[in-house]
Amino acid sequence: MISKNRLVAIVDDEADITKLFRDALGVVSGITIFTFTDPIIALEHIMINKTKYVLIISDLRMPGLNGMELIKKVKNMNRLVRTVLMTAFDFDDELFQQYIETQIINGFLQKPIMLKDLVKEVDNQLHIYQLEEHKTKLL
Repeated sequence: MISKNRLVAIVDDEADITKLFRDALGVVSGITIFTFTDPIIALEHIMINKTKYVLIISDLRMPGLNGMELIKKVKNMNRLVRTVLMTAFDFDDELFQQYIETQIINGFLQKPIMLKDLVKEVDNQLHIYQLEEHKTKLL
């Protein structure tokens, strides 16, 4: 069971998206959700709390630091953290494919996102996190 100190970050430069997603994920038990409209501030918070984060949900296109750069930096700090990239744009990039294959990016959501799909993806990523965490403790 995931304890309440497990953190999830939603990073999108549109405040209404972060609020909508936070509200939708309120049905997921055992997590505390932080929302960020500035990826640099999000990265700073994640750095301070890197062992408590279980999931990062990030938009692709943001000023200052794009979602793929943010996710790469987060994975360099904590390989166990799960990551989901989302975008409204058609996106088929060689680096994106590489990040999917090497599990830097663990999930992808195409905007507009149905809230039930968001909740399902988050539940799935949290489940995988628990399995990976358990496996790591056994080693």
